[in-house]
Amino acid sequence: MAYDLEEQEQLDEFKVWWNKNGKMVTRLLLAAIVAFAGWQAYQTWMENKATAASTAYQTLVSNSLQDVDAKKAEQISNDAQALQKDYSMTPYAGRAALFAARALHQAKQGEAAEKQLQWAVAEAKEPAIKHMAAIEIAGLQIERNALDDARKTLEAIDDSGFDGLKNSMLGDIYIAKKQDKEAKQAYIQALKGLDPEGKLFYLTQQKLDALG
Repeated sequence: MAYDLEEQEQLDEFKVWWNKNGKMVTRLLLAAIVAFAGWQAYQTWMENKATAASTAYQTLVSNSLQDVDAKKAEQISNDAQALQKDYSMTPYAGRAALFAARALHQAKQGEAAEKQLQWAVAEAKEPAIKHMAAIEIAGLQIERNALDDARKTLEAIDDSGFDGLKNSMLGDIYIAKKQDKEAKQAYIQALKGLDPEGKLFYLTQQKLDALG
């Protein structure tokens, strides 16, 4: 194929540029191909992990939490810990910790339950699970009369979606500490964040009314 003079000059310039930069361009292209292949492999790996984690989690929550004894709670806790170990990068690990904590609490193993909840607060991938775990930690702290600790735990929750439940529990703490003024304010704030048709709204309103 014949080239005119201008095309020949452009071709010569390209040859000079390629001789100078060709190896670098080739390396960059290869690096891009390898990176893309790696990203694709990682995506596939994550999908497989998520599928396996989902299956393990569904098996875990198929256990009933009614009348859980110590042996059953230990089994659920061990299964949850295995899920946390193998699939910590998935949302199911945090959910499993929450479920295990409830089983342990049902079996009156409060300390073990709180360890599961602390793991969820620190490691769960979903903010909602972190906040739910914090709420349940506060509940355990209230049960053992660690009221100041429970208040601090609740006040650290910064998701407005939990304001209703959070303030209702704060009101209960203030009642236990005989701080009626603070309890009243907490219950008023709680009602603003609770479903007016829900049971907790009704119970919180009753508590507020009892304060006069």
